[in-house]
Amino acid sequence: MQGFTRRQICLSLPLLPNLGLTTNRHALGSRAHKVGQGILTVRFEMPYAIWCTTCPKPTIIGQGVRFNAEKKKTGNYLSTPIFSFRMKHTACGGWIEIRTDPKNTAYVVVEGAKKRDTGEDKLREGDMVIMNTEEREKLQSDAFAVLEGKAEEKKRIFTDKSRIEDLYQGKERDWDDPYAASRKLRKVFRADRKVREKDEQRTEELRDRMSFGGELLAESEDDRRRAGFVDFGVMGGETDVVKAKSKPLFASAGQKRRESLQSELESNTRAAMDPFLSKEKASSLAVPLIKRKKVAALVDYDSDT
Repeated sequence: MQGFTRRQICLSLPLLPNLGLTTNRHALGSRAHKVGQGILTVRFEMPYAIWCTTCPKPTIIGQGVRFNAEKKKTGNYLSTPIFSFRMKHTACGGWIEIRTDPKNTAYVVVEGAKKRDTGEDKLREGDMVIMNTEEREKLQSDAFAVLEGKAEEKKRIFTDKSRIEDLYQGKERDWDDPYAASRKLRKVFRADRKVREKDEQRTEELRDRMSFGGELLAESEDDRRRAGFVDFGVMGGETDVVKAKSKPLFASAGQKRRESLQSELESNTRAAMDPFLSKEKASSLAVPLIKRKKVAALVDYDSDT
């Protein structure tokens, strides 16, 4: 009996990502090379601007700058964990550490830098002060503090109430008739729109006349005052215009050479026509010679003697 060749078809399986099941590598790769110490490398974004204290010169790190930081749990506030983010400043090589503050819902700079003071942490009018447990217990145990707090709260309530009443009265006064108020606003807007359209048209004409492609700012009172200080000279009439037109725009070296050659030829021609003229006299031909008559002196004498 003739044997038949048996073929077995093996379907290729799709390649699966290496999830660290067959090797000792972590699923996060190089980000977890210190996972045994409880440190994980994450991308940390600076929550606010800080000053680096390690740099030789004062250097500021702006808000939103990102670093590769080592994230580590350092403690707990009640049941909320406290994390620290330790990163390296590449400009100076110093280390900066920032920790979370669940108590005050903020970030605290612990090492290598200090927070930039922009004045935003100061209390403003209308801000509410959130007290912690210790401050609340201290306030409850102090009778005078409780009395002062009640007095301040009554004063604040009275001020806020009067302010709200003023706002309501102003709204009722201005918007008692909504149609009239809207009509008044639209009328003012139409007048201003016509003025703006005229200014834009005049500005566009000026740009076309001057072939200027930039943006022209609106005219101000300071510009008018400074323009009044400019004094333009007065032309001398048509004579100056004719001279300016006849005079060449750029005096070339060939023209100067031609003028010097012409004056030299004129002096040589005069010397050839009059050989008695010396070189010294030829140069002074412009001065005419004046011949003066001699006046004979009269002498009184007696003819009889």
